[in-house]
Amino acid sequence: MHRLLPERLLAFTALAAGASLLISLSVGSTPIAAGDILKYLFHDDGGIADRIVDQLRLPRTLSAFAIGGILALAGALMQVLLRNPLGDPYVLGVSGGASSAVLAGMLLGLPVLWLTPLAFAGALLSMLIVFSLARSDSDHSSARLLLTGVVMAAGWSALISLTLSLSPPMQLPGMLFWLMGDLSDALSPYPQLLVLGLGLGAALWLAPQLNLALYGLEQASVLGVEPRRLRMQLYFLASLLTAAAVAVAGAIGFVGLITPHIVRLLGASDQRQLLPASVLLGGALLTLADTLARTLISPMQLPVGVLTAVIGVPVFLALLRREKRL
Repeated sequence: MHRLLPERLLAFTALAAGASLLISLSVGSTPIAAGDILKYLFHDDGGIADRIVDQLRLPRTLSAFAIGGILALAGALMQVLLRNPLGDPYVLGVSGGASSAVLAGMLLGLPVLWLTPLAFAGALLSMLIVFSLARSDSDHSSARLLLTGVVMAAGWSALISLTLSLSPPMQLPGMLFWLMGDLSDALSPYPQLLVLGLGLGAALWLAPQLNLALYGLEQASVLGVEPRRLRMQLYFLASLLTAAAVAVAGAIGFVGLITPHIVRLLGASDQRQLLPASVLLGGALLTLADTLARTLISPMQLPVGVLTAVIGVPVFLALLRREKRL
């Protein structure tokens, strides 16, 4: 893959993000010319096309972009912790922990406002378990972390199956569709956009330390980084990001795995470029996947998590094969 200069990389990912947003707003059961999109966004003429863009497509498009960016950012941060490009909230069971907590809340009939705190608690618990069990005497072993995360994901999957088996039949279809990754209920994108902005700002503030942590937390400590503090900051931030995505869209896998790896293949090594580029490209990928999910067999909709898995599984296997060769 052709490697790009840092400034060109950010320009390329920004262009990809803009193109994905335009495609999502234009494509649907009622096609709308790309040239008319800006007119409908900034001028309300009261027509059907204007309402379709402003009230239906724009909230979902921005939600897809925000959640894709959130997942990509969480994946990039977890890959620093692992020092391995195979790190991802879905693969390591963090998404499973958040999903299990949210499903338990749904089963108990808790108010919607409780879902995000529950997702955060489940994600943080899962991450702490994985990293505490996989810790070696000196640092975190990448292979042990990955294996522990896969086992934890399997455990959460079993708990999710138990929760579904105990769920009332009337709730079951909605819970299953949400669990596969669904953006049809993403009515307001602004909370997710706020989380994305704050999360990216915090990650960029940590970027100089993250660059040092790539060589190992012990080596980074010699250069002034506090390993325990940085690790806890990354635990908290990655868990919060994962929870914000899962609470709205369910368990959407592999976006956090694929996106940072693609950005690295394009030439990013400095976290100050890799993090914003991953956010832009992750948002673009999920926006395009959601556009396919709602139009591929229209008027029916597919869970967007199914499409990301169809793409992510072969890419994940290719990464495993590449790791074996190294």
